[in-house]
Amino acid sequence: MRDRTSNQAVAYVRVSTSQQGRSGLGLEAQREAIRAFADSEGLEVARWVTEVETGKGSDALASRPQLASALKSAQKLRAPVLVAKLDRLSRDVHFISGLMAERVEFIVTELGRQADPFVLHLFAALAEKERALISERTKAGLRAAKRRGVKLGNPHARALRDAGRRGARANQDAAKARAEGARWSIEAALREGGTLRRGAELLNEKGVSSPGGGKWSASNLLTAARRLGLRE
Repeated sequence: MRDRTSNQAVAYVRVSTSQQGRSGLGLEAQREAIRAFADSEGLEVARWVTEVETGKGSDALASRPQLASALKSAQKLRAPVLVAKLDRLSRDVHFISGLMAERVEFIVTELGRQADPFVLHLFAALAEKERALISERTKAGLRAAKRRGVKLGNPHARALRDAGRRGARANQDAAKARAEGARWSIEAALREGGTLRRGAELLNEKGVSSPGGGKWSASNLLTAARRLGLRE
């Protein structure tokens, strides 16, 4: 890591979705934390770099052109890069290791200036382990709940699905009832017409409404015939 030759620094702030970038969610809080730290440490922020990205994983630097730009500026100024929180760099240990290889000092303001690369690696590893444990506990809890017969998922969404199924069944029952009311006409049209198309024409000529209340066609005649058990 290069020795600094001035009290300058490069500030890097990041959000992980374009929506957050447009709304400014989280960005101003990061800027405020960096400003307060720089003031307390007598550092001058020579450049502010803002990133909005969706890249994940250990190769995420490819999707962070602004971080690459911040690294170049820091190397040129021989200055550190300030970030408000470690997860604004990455939550991935391997990715953090790659950044350290750039030989640029990173200062995480919430950890303080004493947090050297070893400490940053340690915090990243702990965070990674914590996420893995939370994920496993969540999965274990869901499996246990499922064994107890608990219905999983969003209750509101489940209620909507159930209501949709009930509505579909009600519509089918109503359509079958209407077809039953026209059974004699349907049987006669199928017998006299010989084909579905001609049968539909005969029903329309006689003024018989389809179960849906409209005109007959070959397809809705076939559907009605199947409901009545007249066609396979």
